Amino acid sequence: MNLYRQAIALFGFVVPVVIAAVAIGVGLSVKGKISASFEEKCSHFDGFKQNKIAALGLEAQISRKREDISRWEELVSKETASAISSNLRSIEEKLPSKEFQTTGQQFPTSRAGFASVSGQDSAQVRLAFRATYRSMQRALLELETHMPQLQLQELRMEPSANSNSLNFEIHYTAWEQ
Repeated sequence: MNLYRQAIALFGFVVPVVIAAVAIGVGLSVKGKISASFEEKCSHFDGFKQNKIAALGLEAQISRKREDISRWEELVSKETASAISSNLRSIEEKLPSKEFQTTGQQFPTSRAGFASVSGQDSAQVRLAFRATYRSMQRALLELETHMPQLQLQELRMEPSANSNSLNFEIHYTAWEQ
């Protein structure tokens, strides 16, 4: 019987304990991977829920602005040259002629500034005025309010030789659809 004692101990106790330990180790490893995967999926789901709530909030804000968007699209779809001319005429009517005069309008075909590196359609606008500082502020406020697609590229101010007004040269990029 002594002869079989070593084989019985080896195959009856040691091998099953080693196999059980390996099985338990593999089981714990699989459980850890499954737990990590579950935690990752839970965090992704929480992020998804937060993004969905944020998207619903943005959609609510956008739905309130739909009327404005159609009005803005209408403003942007108008031809730039005629829109600027008509807006300047209405501005000139509101301001005293001694304080505000349009001295030039140009619509160059070349692209400059941000427009030269952008894929968005745009038009260049150069305007010249003789005006007082305060009247020019009002006129630019009015023009840029009526034409939100205008982006100021350059503004030059010089004193006028003949009067107390200033000469203004303004370059805009007008973004189009």
